[in-house]
Amino acid sequence: MNEAQWHLVLNHLPVTGTLFSLLLLSWALIRRNPELLKTALVAVLLVGLTSIPAYLTGEPAEHVIEHLPGVDKAFIEEHETMGKFALACGVALSVFAAAALGVGLRSAKGLWTGALVVWLANALVFGVMGYTAHLGGMIRHPEIRGSATTPANAAPNAEHEAEQD
Repeated sequence: MNEAQWHLVLNHLPVTGTLFSLLLLSWALIRRNPELLKTALVAVLLVGLTSIPAYLTGEPAEHVIEHLPGVDKAFIEEHETMGKFALACGVALSVFAAAALGVGLRSAKGLWTGALVVWLANALVFGVMGYTAHLGGMIRHPEIRGSATTPANAAPNAEHEAEQD
């Protein structure tokens, strides 16, 4: 497999993983089961770390596709910028989950409070991962762009259209 294929394989882990861990954590909170809650927090911790290989394979993937027909560098740059933010969010999510586990080992109440904080962070990170994936999809999938222009040309086109009206 080339670098672009590795990125395509690995970039799904943080997206689907944050959804899975959010659902698992929700189930653990609903069931009020401390062991399931700890398991869910471990899952969140591991899923957050999957943002690291997804991010690290991005730059090599860019080198494979940047010169292919139909690839607009502006879409790559927008995805890359959001990818850096997604990486930070994924790592922060892992830190929150580890902290909740650490507190939870000493205090039952701390476990529940930490899990609620992690649940909220996980929901937000799922949104970040989903949006990052969407931007990545726009690089090679014009069918999901709709009427969107490239990010670099979006403002000038809007001004040009306003002048013609």
